[in-house]
Amino acid sequence: MGPARKTTLPDGSPVWLVTRYAEVRAALADPRLSLDKRHARGWAGFRLPPALDANLLNMDPPQHTRIRSLVSQAFTPRRVARMRPGVQRLADRLLDALPAGGPVDLIAAYAEPFPIAVVGEMFDVPLDDLARLRGWTNDLVTGAREAAGAAIVEIHRFLAELVAHRRAAPGTDLLSAMVAARDEGDRLSEDELTSLAFLVLFAGYENTVNLIGNAVLALLLDPAEADALRADESLLPAAVEEFMRYEPPAPVSIRRFPTEDVTIGEVTIPKGETVLLGLAAANRDPERWADPDALDLARPDNPHVTLGHGIHYCLGAPLARLEGQIAIGTLLRRLPDLALAVPVERLRWRPTFRTHGPVELPVYPSGGYIQRPPSHIRADQSS
Repeated sequence: MGPARKTTLPDGSPVWLVTRYAEVRAALADPRLSLDKRHARGWAGFRLPPALDANLLNMDPPQHTRIRSLVSQAFTPRRVARMRPGVQRLADRLLDALPAGGPVDLIAAYAEPFPIAVVGEMFDVPLDDLARLRGWTNDLVTGAREAAGAAIVEIHRFLAELVAHRRAAPGTDLLSAMVAARDEGDRLSEDELTSLAFLVLFAGYENTVNLIGNAVLALLLDPAEADALRADESLLPAAVEEFMRYEPPAPVSIRRFPTEDVTIGEVTIPKGETVLLGLAAANRDPERWADPDALDLARPDNPHVTLGHGIHYCLGAPLARLEGQIAIGTLLRRLPDLALAVPVERLRWRPTFRTHGPVELPVYPSGGYIQRPPSHIRADQSS
C-alpha cells in the first residue's frame, strides 16, 4: 500500500489516510498541513463551542506560538516532577480500595479514576466535582451525539466558572499558574484559559485511560515481559515508550488540512481536503521497526509518533510519561498475581477509530484465570 490513500470515515466523511512512518513523521511537522479548520473544504467533524474550540489542537503559528509560549510557563517538566509524590499517593489509594478477590474491572476501578484524580490535583478540584467531570468526559468520548452535546455544555460551564474563580482567588495549582502566565504584558484570555483547561482534561484523561488499559492487557498477555519489568523497575521509562508505540491510545492524529496541494510520497493531496495521520500504523511500519508486532520493553531507538512531532509535539508528554510509569509500575509491584478474569476474545473495545483501548478489563487481583499470549492481538474497531 502507498503512503497515502483516500478512504471514508464511518460518518461518511472522505479523508486521506497516511500510514508509513517516514511520511507520517514528516507530515506531523509540515507547516503546509494546517490544524485550523478554516482551511478545510467539506469537513463535517464534531463542533465544539468557540470557547472550547480555541485550543492548541486547532491552531497554527503565530497564534499557536503565542498560546504555547504562555502555557508552557505553567506546564514545565519541573512542575510535573513535583507532582510525583501526589500522583504516587493516588495510585496507592486506588489499589488499596480494590477487593482482594474479584473479578474487578480494572478500567472502572483504576484506569479511569487515576487520571481524573491527577487532573483534580493539577486544578485543585474537589472529589465530588471530579466524579461529574469523569461522567461528562466519558459521555463526550463514547456517548451518542445528544449525550456528547449535553456533556460539552456542562464541561464548558464548569471550566468557565473554575477559570473565573482562579482569576479572582488564585492558588498554587496548574490552572492558577496558567492564569498568572504573562509574556511582555500578554496574558491568556478567559476563553483561551477555558479551552486549554478543556484540552488538559480531555487529552489527559482519555489518552491515559487507554495507555493504562492497553499496557496492562499487553503485560497480562505476555507474562515474561511482565516478570522482567517487575524485577527491574528501571526499565519502566523505556517500557512506557514501548507501550505507547505498541498500542497507542489514539490510533490517528487530529485532522489536518493542506493550505496548498501537498505531495506525500507520490500522492498529491488537494488543498483543503482532510488528512489523518495513522499513528498506530506508523508505529508498526516494518520499514522503520525491527519485529514491529512484538512487545519489546527494552527496545532501543524508539522514536514513536504517538506524542506527535514538531511544533505540535504533546505539551503534556512529561505528565503522560509520569502517569504511565507510576500507574503501571505500582500495579505490577503491588499485584504480582494479577490475572485476566475472562478470555481476551470477550473483551469489548471502544467503539470509535479515534481512541483505542478496552472498555473494561476484568481481572483477578490475586490470581486466577490466565490467558496465554496469542501471537498478536489487535482490536477490531468498527468505527
